[in-house]
Amino acid sequence: MTNTSTPAVFAEPVRKVPGRWIAAFAVAWLGAWMAQLAPIQKLLPDQVQTELHTTSWVDNVVAFGVISGISGVCAIVAYPLTGALSDRTTSRFGRRRPWIAAGAVVFAVSLVLLGLQTSIVGMGVFWSLALTGFCILTAALTATISDQVPVDQRGYVSGWISAPQAIGIILGVALVTYVFVGAFVGYTAMAVLLLILVLPFLLLPDAVLPTELRERMSVRGVIEGLWISPRAHPDFGWTLLSRVLVNFGNAFGTSLLLYFLEFGLRDPNADDDLLVLILIYMVFVIVASLALGRLSDRLGRRKAFVFASSAVQGVAALLLAFVPDLSVAFVAAALLGVGYGCFLSVDQALATQVLPDPETRGKDLGIMNIALAVPQAVAPLFGAMIVAALGGFAGLFVLSALFAFAGAFAVARVKAVR
Repeated sequence: MTNTSTPAVFAEPVRKVPGRWIAAFAVAWLGAWMAQLAPIQKLLPDQVQTELHTTSWVDNVVAFGVISGISGVCAIVAYPLTGALSDRTTSRFGRRRPWIAAGAVVFAVSLVLLGLQTSIVGMGVFWSLALTGFCILTAALTATISDQVPVDQRGYVSGWISAPQAIGIILGVALVTYVFVGAFVGYTAMAVLLLILVLPFLLLPDAVLPTELRERMSVRGVIEGLWISPRAHPDFGWTLLSRVLVNFGNAFGTSLLLYFLEFGLRDPNADDDLLVLILIYMVFVIVASLALGRLSDRLGRRKAFVFASSAVQGVAALLLAFVPDLSVAFVAAALLGVGYGCFLSVDQALATQVLPDPETRGKDLGIMNIALAVPQAVAPLFGAMIVAALGGFAGLFVLSALFAFAGAFAVARVKAVR
């Protein structure tokens, strides 16, 4: 039953979402991940390399990293700001749906325009706009978990964020490599698919916030709301820190795998073997995120899963650091997939259970989402600098392991969630 002192729109949901809701949610995330990851993995690096006319992988990665890093700054602003705005939205279409629609449109239009760019500056501008649209879209999508999904279903539902990510990277890269060839055609295809796949979720109901319950908004209030005191809300602080650390660890371990194969292992079949590594990684991400997310729901436990998944990623990174061999890399890819898949689903469920205020779920989850987007954005640049400075990849993978282990210890400090 809903607590009579809490307005229904802010109350913890108790009714499980049906299969059609989960299916629409998963399909929307598939569209978002394809539109983000196909550019990161294929379209944007190729665009940068074509413009630079250099075969130096360090130069290419640094240029790509600068573009990605600038877009990461946009994510820092867009995620919590969108969350705060959606928390206060009184549209008759609901609080989250208008922002999901707006984010998808901004994302799609920016991708199409990105495909027309022939300068590094133009690529940086429109990729930053595209990632801003991605943040607007996914901030609102993530908030629907806290709005509509009961606690004992959140691990499984959160798995349908990470499983589409795994499918999206393979499907997106395959489409822009073999079907929609060329920068403009590839970006446009991803934009169109994004809009088509997000549409079903927009047709589902969304709770409307009565005007009289809307909190007044000011620039100062929004800025002040971005700070959540770790003293007042230590569980939120430890969860956020764990997210930052583990996502940096994963990004350091995965963002330069092609260059590790080419220049670290001197693999003559680096492109083909990278595809095998990605397939192994993604299969284990999908299985782990769905199976272990559901298991965490049944057991009513989150911390143990997050701790173990973080530690497993650390072990995988150490294997890459100290046993640089292709067969070992395949084993490491499986361990990384198990660890990160479990982490993505269970940690998302954990995050929804440590939010300070039900009235600011969107903003608070937006802050949490920064810890996912920013490491992915800046890791290629930092990773290339680390490899260049240390003269090899071993140091990068050791750093990846240290971040993952530190994230495991950080989540162990959470008290309110088992």
